[in-house]
Amino acid sequence: MSRIGINRNKARLRGALGIRARLVLFALILVGPLMAERIRSLHNIRAQQIAAASQDFAGIARHSADAQREVFASIEAVLKSSAYIYSTAAQVNRSCAIMRASLRGNMPWLRSLTVAGVDGVARCSTWPEVVDNQFNFSDRPYFKDAIASGEFTVSDYVFSRLSNLPTVMAAYLAPGETRADDAVILAAVNLDWMSKLMSNLGERPGVTALLVDHAGTVLAAPPNNAEAVGRPMDDLSLLPLIAADLRNSQRQSGSLSFTADDGTQRAASFATIPGTSAQLIVSIDEARVSAVADHEIRNAYIQLAIVCLFVLLGALVVAERMIIKPIQAISTMAKRFGRGDWSARMPRSSLPAEFVPLARAFYGMAAQLRGRERELRASNEQLTVLASVDMLSGLANRRGFQSRLDFEWLRAQQSGDDLALLMIDVDHFKLFNDSYGHPQGDACLARVGAELSELADRVSGFAGRYGGEEFCLLLPGIDTASGMQIGEMVRLAIWNLMVPHATSTYQRVTVSVGVAAAAPAHLDTARDLIEAADAALYVAKRRGRNAVVEHGFVRNFDTAVSLSA
Repeated sequence: MSRIGINRNKARLRGALGIRARLVLFALILVGPLMAERIRSLHNIRAQQIAAASQDFAGIARHSADAQREVFASIEAVLKSSAYIYSTAAQVNRSCAIMRASLRGNMPWLRSLTVAGVDGVARCSTWPEVVDNQFNFSDRPYFKDAIASGEFTVSDYVFSRLSNLPTVMAAYLAPGETRADDAVILAAVNLDWMSKLMSNLGERPGVTALLVDHAGTVLAAPPNNAEAVGRPMDDLSLLPLIAADLRNSQRQSGSLSFTADDGTQRAASFATIPGTSAQLIVSIDEARVSAVADHEIRNAYIQLAIVCLFVLLGALVVAERMIIKPIQAISTMAKRFGRGDWSARMPRSSLPAEFVPLARAFYGMAAQLRGRERELRASNEQLTVLASVDMLSGLANRRGFQSRLDFEWLRAQQSGDDLALLMIDVDHFKLFNDSYGHPQGDACLARVGAELSELADRVSGFAGRYGGEEFCLLLPGIDTASGMQIGEMVRLAIWNLMVPHATSTYQRVTVSVGVAAAAPAHLDTARDLIEAADAALYVAKRRGRNAVVEHGFVRNFDTAVSLSA
């Protein structure tokens, strides 16, 4: 055959083997040996799956136990920090309010936080009903353990007497200056949240995961086994075996095999939660795990047959749809995540199975970023609150007062109502500090702050510490005449405290009050209102102190009348 004929035959063969035929042929060459190898390896994998199941779920159990440990560790940290805040803030008689203000709001595993005295009676709680009903915890074993040991204590499964919901109570002793001043910080744990931490252990055939207390009562379970919470676990005979294994091994986790009450052979992995009597137990029914492996092998045969058929029929046609388009869709979703659109999702039906893990990874990344963003926002809000509170008086500091003034100013501009401001100064406070010392001076300011806080609640005002010995009271919707009346109420309230002040003309602590009220529409800025009230305060101090003066004219109070008040 001539060279020309050979070249012609090559050209015809090239024309017959187009791109589709080449792809199909190439796919068959790849799929054929892979299919044979896959069938052989599936039988080996079956045996390996059964052997690896126990080890796999043991690792999952350890991770879930670590998550539960972190929850209890965070609860312990909250109780200890609350105990410190409560004991420290007790010096200014604002311990309860300051402790509640300092409690983080992004801890869904806590239902409530309560402070009880050593007699068991609730003093303070994030649930006002606990204090209103004077709940007594003295009969609770965990309360007694906390007082006796002085350490972090966690109860077994109990029912809340307020909400009648199942819970676990955590307790920690907050020592006071004396035994009578001791308090116990109590936290009610949300068992529903603890069950959510075990969601990765649910919906697995042949696997049972439970968090139980020392008596075997179920504290938490995956969502598919939620009805088990509050009941004794099925295999109570497992608890003595676990206890013996822990004693022999001196470890906090382990694995063992046992025969269940129904006669099935099971393997169990367990881990204790430090600081508690709770244990996380994951048991595996070996027969059901083997059945699942057999079912997976049958499914694998079917899947391989379907894959081979689709390769033969449409390798070229579906290649672009199975690879290029999913990648483009995931890329688009990633761009939306980059723009802050965390709700971006792709219908699972539009993705090949090979791309589902990648999409899930993106969803997980988005969930983590969204969670971190929420945590950062919550932390910023908490810091903003702390930065706006004066710890000595328990009132808003100057920053917090300025923020409230700006808000009320804008609201009054829109409504046309009056806005009154009282500037209050403790008379001769420097002399008071020089005579009695700074600790007594701080105590005096704390008492003044408490009186102003109570008065502000009665008149629907907002009290703050403007700086040093100077306080302020913001009164929305109050005109000058009413502001003068409230100013007189402030003056009399401090006068009636009867705090001795030997270097004062009146022999007791008094205040001077400057009152200014106006409609914001008639002033340029909120600063004008502050300057007017401050000018009235200056006049009150020039007029002999222990006086209330409004901006624009002076109203004196006869000294004799004041002394007889």
